[in-house]
Amino acid sequence: MKIIDISVSIDDKLPLWPGSPLLQSSKILSIDKGDDVNETKIDMSVHTGTHIDAPLHFIQNGKSANSLPLDIFIGKVFVADVSETKEITADDIKKLDMPKGTSRILFKTSNSKLWEDGVREFQKDYVGVGESAAVWLADNNIKLVGVDYLSVTKFGNAKELHKILLNKQIVLLEGINLSNVESGEYKLVCLPLKIKGIEASPTRAVLISM
Repeated sequence: MKIIDISVSIDDKLPLWPGSPLLQSSKILSIDKGDDVNETKIDMSVHTGTHIDAPLHFIQNGKSANSLPLDIFIGKVFVADVSETKEITADDIKKLDMPKGTSRILFKTSNSKLWEDGVREFQKDYVGVGESAAVWLADNNIKLVGVDYLSVTKFGNAKELHKILLNKQIVLLEGINLSNVESGEYKLVCLPLKIKGIEASPTRAVLISM
């Protein structure tokens, strides 16, 4: 069994969505200062790094991250290599050799090169899901979609495209690094934290070879 970590490391230099706060961490207890233990406080957006978006992110009274069924976050997933496209379309998806009954899909795009190269500045021209792809995913019994950058959908129309997906209760896995992952079927594990009422949650996402 091979486990592939597709999460990004969180630090204060991680690329952030415009307007998101920087990670702040501080020691509230320290052995070096005479305390019995080390204890750290962190302050960050729940959309920092690798995270899942729940319907509540864009849908008033939608489901929060902690209220979603856990079986969404564990199970077979298809990793699709669409690294040649600048915007993921329905035609791109239709061309994939995707197993019948696929309900989770992760798109490997040229974005993963940004993680591999250590690019720290937010890139507005990242590759994401376009409108036709969002509609296709919403109409084809998909329950989880992931893209290898800070948002599943393209910059500039994220609100409209997020709503297409989240209105169908499709969970979004964002901020993943697929640079070391080949196209194919895997087992995905990406459980959210059990914090009540939040619209998103950091997750340690891994793929397990099947």
